[in-house]
Amino acid sequence: MNEAKPDSRKPRVAVYCASSPSLDQKYLDLAHDLGKGIGERGWDLVWGGGKTSMMGAVAQGARENGALTFGVIPEKLISVEFADGASSELHVVKDMRERKGLIETMSDAFVALPGGIGTLEELFEIWVGRYLGFHAKPVLVCDPFDVYTPMQAALKHLKELEFMKSGQEEKIAWCIDVPTTLDTLSQTLASSTL
Repeated sequence: MNEAKPDSRKPRVAVYCASSPSLDQKYLDLAHDLGKGIGERGWDLVWGGGKTSMMGAVAQGARENGALTFGVIPEKLISVEFADGASSELHVVKDMRERKGLIETMSDAFVALPGGIGTLEELFEIWVGRYLGFHAKPVLVCDPFDVYTPMQAALKHLKELEFMKSGQEEKIAWCIDVPTTLDTLSQTLASSTL
């Protein structure tokens, strides 16, 4: 598929985040703030299509601030993640592989918020894809609560053992808060070849 961004639409930012219903409110607020920032910057949101937890908060924040929201949810997860019927577009797909592929195709940049193994799977797959040249879209992590600090230590350890290759670290931006994430996105969206 052609990955060129049509001039007729706003940039679309994919957000990977948790759907767990038992998270501390600060994580829901973080997701809402990122969605709000996406809308305020004049961008649109692509996400997993759920209306619970951080997934619902990021979509709500984006919509409340003028963003279109493009959800992508596997049929099997509609009752688990509770599909967001308020989406501008809700794409129901066959499985997780199709979900991730469509999110990648529809998006111009990717931001991972704190999350579990699903969020990590999405983050690592899109990061590896960028490193291998399957896309040139920005990949960022927004982690103001140091959720991923142990993982960054593990990645540093892998680098020291030479399992991580030269150039891999440069394909991802680690951001400490929402404003830094949004500013970094602005810079990378302006300079990236989509």
